Amino acid sequence: MGDIMGIIIGLILIGYLLFSVLRPEKF
Repeated sequence: MGDIMGIIIGLILIGYLLFSVLRPEKF
């Protein structure tokens, strides 16, 4: 169960970083 949570958190962090790079004006 811990591995699944880690993967989900990792995907969220990666997605947030990619979104912040693609759309810097939003931040």
